[in-house]
Amino acid sequence: MRRRKALILFSWAFLPCFLALAFRGPSAPGGEESRLRSKLIRWDEAQATQDSWGEFRRYFAGEGYGVKDVLAAFAVVKPGEALHKAHRHAEEEFLVITEGSGTWSIDGKDVPLKKGDVLYVEPWVSHGCTNTSKEPMTFFVARWSGKGVPAPPEPKQ
Repeated sequence: MRRRKALILFSWAFLPCFLALAFRGPSAPGGEESRLRSKLIRWDEAQATQDSWGEFRRYFAGEGYGVKDVLAAFAVVKPGEALHKAHRHAEEEFLVITEGSGTWSIDGKDVPLKKGDVLYVEPWVSHGCTNTSKEPMTFFVARWSGKGVPAPPEPKQ
């Protein structure tokens, strides 16, 4: 039990370090000059797109020092909606509910979600969230792949 608590505390201590290293500014394919750089992007400066389900704000995307395929974004999901159906991909991902409530879909199981919940998703595990409340639900997503670490092969369904 102590080992598990220590691991959880270490994981939470590591997350800000990862975010500080990985999300460093605009990126494009290429060398040193294209790597994400330290930068503050405010809500009204993030690249925003509107859809029938709500709004998506992309803050950072690209490549950091030790990670690639980086995405750092917020989604505001309307009541009764989902950004997309449960899906899976090769990248690891954290989802943090910052406002509202709804339902997580995790590997085929539905679990209630609420403000303050954090979900970590391994590569290829099916996941998603739906706003089942009468208020908007907001979540932050951080997704990435490690450089020099091959993604695990996609499992056969």
